[in-house]
Amino acid sequence: MEFKLPQRFNESNKGTYGKVLNIAGSKYMRGAAYLSSAAALTIGCGYVVLCSDEAVLDTVSVLLPEAVLSPITNLEKDIKEADVISLGCGLSTDNLAINIFNRVMKISPNIPVIIDADGLNILAQTKVKKLPEELILTPHPIEAARLLHTTPDTVLGDTKRSAAMITEKYNCTTVLKSHNTVVCSKNLELYEHKAGNSALAKAGSGDVLCGIIAGLLAQKMTPFDATTLGVYLHGLSGRVASKNLTEYSVLASELITHIPAALKLFLKS
Repeated sequence: MEFKLPQRFNESNKGTYGKVLNIAGSKYMRGAAYLSSAAALTIGCGYVVLCSDEAVLDTVSVLLPEAVLSPITNLEKDIKEADVISLGCGLSTDNLAINIFNRVMKISPNIPVIIDADGLNILAQTKVKKLPEELILTPHPIEAARLLHTTPDTVLGDTKRSAAMITEKYNCTTVLKSHNTVVCSKNLELYEHKAGNSALAKAGSGDVLCGIIAGLLAQKMTPFDATTLGVYLHGLSGRVASKNLTEYSVLASELITHIPAALKLFLKS
């Protein structure tokens, strides 16, 4: 499959490269909000608004001064101003998180919405009347099993079929994360990425992938192009980081710091 990066222009500003609204993080999972926000900025989007509770915002303000911080009370306003929404990284599944999820679904904006992590767990147990038109789901096998009401072993037994089933059930683009990640478009076009490594098998790696995809979507890529390129660059970042740090020692935050080197390699290829 041939990949192309979004274009960059000399005459441009932060608005040129899109605004991601990242609804992420909770008291005990603040890092997920940082990782997903930082990855979106590092891949090239112009603007990230992190909408979360005050404890998360306080933490991320120190780690990522480039992010714009917004309390949950601003959620509806933030949704109307976003180009892309990512929902669920470290969100938890408590009543507040469910309320936030339902508020996003109620507005159901006509822009790409990525649901990851706890957002997927809430989706699996919630009857949603209307889902966003441009929906991307990014489950790992356990989350995929919950979405399909089956077992992880069944999902792993045929990942292509499982990804297609999720796509058909939720009318979405699906990224089924595994040792060989499968992307399935809304018209059931499949892409399988076989070049990942064990460095990605670590907490926070999925948050980074969610941020990468959101950042590419903000730069006006289609859902299928953004997800396939995002999966490829995420895996490439892991391979580059592994050369420096070994597959044992790569942290999710180090995937982000190796995105620029991965992009350089990609541009040379």
